Amino acid sequence: MSERLSAWLERDSWVVVAVLAAFFVNLGGVPLFDLDEGFFSASTMEMLQRGDFITTYVNGAPEFHKSILIYWLQALSVSIVGLNEWGLRLPSALAASAWVYAVLVFARPRLARGGGVAAAVMTATALAVMLIGRASTADALLNLWITLAMLDAWRHIERPQPTTLYRVYLWMGLGMLTKGPVAVAIPFVVTLFYYASVRDVGAWLRAVFNPIGWVVFLVVAAPWYVLIYLEHGQAFIDGFFLTHNVGRFTDTMEGHGGQLYYYLVALPFIVMPFTGPLLRAVARVGEVRQPGMERFLWLWFGFVFVVFSLSGTQLPHYMLYGTTPLLVLMARHGAGLRSRWLAFVPPLLLMTIFLFLPEIVAIAAEQERNVFIKAILSRADEALDIGYRIGIALALLCVLALALLRRLPPLRALLVVGVIQALAVALVVGPAVAEVQQGPIKRAGLMARTLQEPVVMWGLDMPSFTVYRQVVTPERAPQPGEVVVTRINRVERLGPHEILFNQGGIVLARVLPQ
Repeated sequence: MSERLSAWLERDSWVVVAVLAAFFVNLGGVPLFDLDEGFFSASTMEMLQRGDFITTYVNGAPEFHKSILIYWLQALSVSIVGLNEWGLRLPSALAASAWVYAVLVFARPRLARGGGVAAAVMTATALAVMLIGRASTADALLNLWITLAMLDAWRHIERPQPTTLYRVYLWMGLGMLTKGPVAVAIPFVVTLFYYASVRDVGAWLRAVFNPIGWVVFLVVAAPWYVLIYLEHGQAFIDGFFLTHNVGRFTDTMEGHGGQLYYYLVALPFIVMPFTGPLLRAVARVGEVRQPGMERFLWLWFGFVFVVFSLSGTQLPHYMLYGTTPLLVLMARHGAGLRSRWLAFVPPLLLMTIFLFLPEIVAIAAEQERNVFIKAILSRADEALDIGYRIGIALALLCVLALALLRRLPPLRALLVVGVIQALAVALVVGPAVAEVQQGPIKRAGLMARTLQEPVVMWGLDMPSFTVYRQVVTPERAPQPGEVVVTRINRVERLGPHEILFNQGGIVLARVLPQ
């Protein structure tokens, strides 16, 4: 049986299973997560309501956080399937699926038998990739364009052809239209490092200064940038380029500062459950002495790792820009992993943490002094119930059984663990966490949709409320006769009021005349 299972795990059908489990199972079954999903979704909703497809707004204020492409795709999606979690997340799920397929097509002819499928399944089910592929944000789409650009850049290095080079410029243009200069910087710098390492900078210069390539890039990316600059001028330059691109590198934004070692700690969790193959690949980096694909992939990962380790703003998903090459390298070297202890201890530990999450949250709630956060955590026992325990216990037992199935090689077994982990997160952990964190704000938004009075948001940054209410919600202090959504620790400042909704730290109140 283990031989048949091992053979099946080399087939493309297992990639389809992994993609469905990671990106589509229960995709619309959990509320939008604030801040990021709420922000993008509210912007898309307001884009459709305003009919303005150039500038994005959140609760009536123009925002210059990201480029426009993901908003267009989300607007198209919700226009077809409705303004709901499924419609808002579908573009990311499709982009992540294409990302996995790109890895499969690239890796299959360049790795040993089964290596392409392993690389694709690992890409789909690595924890951070799975999460970002289910989020209504720009990151899955951006990673698709970066991956396509970098893989075609290597194809051009292998066998220089104009059409391949033009595709690199096309992908960079789409990346520029999705999030900005990072989609150009990574291909330019990494290819420069590689060409310099083989003493052929002239070839790099010819590729970089290709006029047709730049025409392709500008045709794709330039029109929107020109139009939004004509509309907003220096405000767009300051907000988009200086604050949300340069500023994220030079300064700590939104409390997401870190340390030089931040990604050393985060990386094993980013690629979970494939921490064992990660360590195996890293142990072999010293053997890379000859020019070739492996050097290129390490330069790609290394550049992203170093740059974002030095960045003033650090978030786990930034490392995804360099995770694709690492996953290909892990598939290349992971077949040599023999230690089942090294392979299975990390995912078993993660499942154990999930199993005891109710106790962990209970301890955190007891020690928490912030009234709002304490109110959020106080509802955890409702979501982390016996059903949660049973679901995680079953997943843990499945992983343990695979660890004991010694006739199945460790890497092959981990490909099954990846799907088990994806299903556990999609069906058990994700819904429970979403209910605790986002359930109250969703219910408050749905209730507010039925009210006749004006509704404002005060002292609360959860834009998903606007999406569920489906009306722009001004952010300001409330006036008598208005309804306000706010935190529980702000209610005492309202003066005379009537509580309409109070759950998990979220309060919907009608402000009464003095």
